[in-house]
Amino acid sequence: MPAVTPAPAPQRSPVELEVQRLRALLGERRFAEALAGADALRRAVPGNRDVLYLRAIAQRHLGDTAAALATLAELERLHPRFSGLYQERGYCRVALRQAPEAIAAFLAGVNINPALPGSWSMLESLYRLTGQDANAAQAAAHVAALGRLPDEVRAATALFADGETGAAEELIRGFLLRHGHHVEAMRLLARIGVAREVYDDAQLLLEGVLALAPDYHAARLDYARVLAERHLYREALAQAEQLLAVNPADRDYRTFAALACVGLGQHERAIAIYRGLLAGATQPAELHLSIAHSLKTLGRGREALDEYHAAARARPGFGDAWWSLANLKTYRFAAAEIGEMRAAESSPATPGADRYQLCFALGKALEDERQYAESFGYYARGNALRRATGIYRPELHERNTRAQVEVCTRELFARHRHTGAPARDPIFIVGLPRSGSTLIEQILASHSAVEGTQELADIPRLAARLQGRDGAADGSRYPAVLAQLDPAEFLRLGENYLRDTQVYRSGKPRFIDKMPNNFRHLGLIHLMLPNAKIIDARREPMACCFGNFKQLFARGQEFAYGLEDLARYYRTYLELMRHWQAVLPGRILRVQHEDLVDDLDGNVRRILEYCELDFEPACVEFHKTERSVRTASSEQVRQPLYREGLEQWRHYEPWLGPLRAALGDAVTRYRE
Repeated sequence: MPAVTPAPAPQRSPVELEVQRLRALLGERRFAEALAGADALRRAVPGNRDVLYLRAIAQRHLGDTAAALATLAELERLHPRFSGLYQERGYCRVALRQAPEAIAAFLAGVNINPALPGSWSMLESLYRLTGQDANAAQAAAHVAALGRLPDEVRAATALFADGETGAAEELIRGFLLRHGHHVEAMRLLARIGVAREVYDDAQLLLEGVLALAPDYHAARLDYARVLAERHLYREALAQAEQLLAVNPADRDYRTFAALACVGLGQHERAIAIYRGLLAGATQPAELHLSIAHSLKTLGRGREALDEYHAAARARPGFGDAWWSLANLKTYRFAAAEIGEMRAAESSPATPGADRYQLCFALGKALEDERQYAESFGYYARGNALRRATGIYRPELHERNTRAQVEVCTRELFARHRHTGAPARDPIFIVGLPRSGSTLIEQILASHSAVEGTQELADIPRLAARLQGRDGAADGSRYPAVLAQLDPAEFLRLGENYLRDTQVYRSGKPRFIDKMPNNFRHLGLIHLMLPNAKIIDARREPMACCFGNFKQLFARGQEFAYGLEDLARYYRTYLELMRHWQAVLPGRILRVQHEDLVDDLDGNVRRILEYCELDFEPACVEFHKTERSVRTASSEQVRQPLYREGLEQWRHYEPWLGPLRAALGDAVTRYRE
């Protein structure tokens, strides 16, 4: 178990102090004063979750149940994942003697936050009142289980469920410092680590939990999910199979096993599991979507289309299903489908993620209809909505680039001339997304000696491990640590990479790792795998950046949701690639996408010669190769090349002035 350090005590704002006072007034049953204070504070912070919640409690206790329900409706519109509002709604329905509605409200609360003893107690009473004895017994069991938890663990669990991660972490760390190894507290801290994407700590904590309680199945499922987040799919599947051996019918275990199979590229097995789960599914849309993704990866396009349409039918306004159709790049929407998407996107009831997915889908649909002005409007709106969900700081990436230049010098590479694992197996394809890397991968994977895998996360994971948690805040440890490691460590890193990627291979002597962002780690790659081949997939900057602007990524690539951020990222990529070419002369082959399209045969021969592979005609006829392709270009690389796609961005030129200005001299320098 990693060391538990106390979190610094946060400073409370004036609003938080006033909320604390209102809670005290409610505890003293001074409901009229609490309501007056809540109304005053609401004028200052109208959308504050706690103010609305306390206002509703005061209104109910004052006998104005209708007003309390109206306040709760406003609270649900602003904070739909807050469990307290559903519990309070349940109390209101009890006051109105509406047992079925009260049960539904309390259930909604405990489905978000299972650590609500008040809701479980009310459910037990309501179930007994309505003759549902089995449900009453289950509710009573939950009450008893929560009663066995220490107050601090129960409170921290509730805080975490309601999104108050910082307060939950502060409380549970303090508890663990005082009480040591407590299974539930350790599991909660691991879940907080997952929420913060600190997966290594979460893994260690859950390993500690399972050492103390090996039959704790919920913790084992958490552990399997953490392993999957770290792309350790083989180990994750082993955990899922251990759970299925205990309960082969459990839907959560089966769903996770399918996800792990997808991670391992075992799509046929995943499809079989997902299809088995469709029977009895209360929400089949996600299952249809998962089946479609695997079918698409396998190149079974017609079947994938049917499943995407089934997902859209199963849940109206399902943005992910509509975007997935658009993301095929080859699908053309009917007028009725465009109308359906427009209606869903404009509906106030549509959730945020569905809305931006619909925007990207509409952008593509209207682009195909040559309605470029409206298409750009939807692309811009989708990007703005998606950008608002994350935090991208370009200066951190630029700072890391400067550090790579300073640390990874000719002298460092000369000093480690004979360092690393000597294997020639890997071929790395790097660059920006939408730069033609999938096309190069398909060409190479059409060779009898080359395994096409996927965008492997192993190199970024190694870099994150070298960075370490202590250096994560300022990014100062990596790449500086590369100058401090001894040759034996680079050999170990290379051998570990080759061992960990073996799971994606089927016996061919060479394999491809096409994680585009690996261009940031070419120094590390060279030091640990000095004989690996590195291909820089490059595309003209206006086309490349706008191609990214049109693309909604499944995860990561946060730089892609703003034209200026895209331009800064492209310029930084050029700067770093120029450095790698200077300090590693002859090690990197640049493949210009436009040149590859114009002279396919000549560039295929050039790529194969660089990779020390004999020419095979199948590489030129790459579109005939049957293999799994997981990226956005999967359908495009199954067709012959057409030059028309190179200039598609020009249809949007009237709106791309800011992009061109931000790129500056990169619009010509990219050919240097």
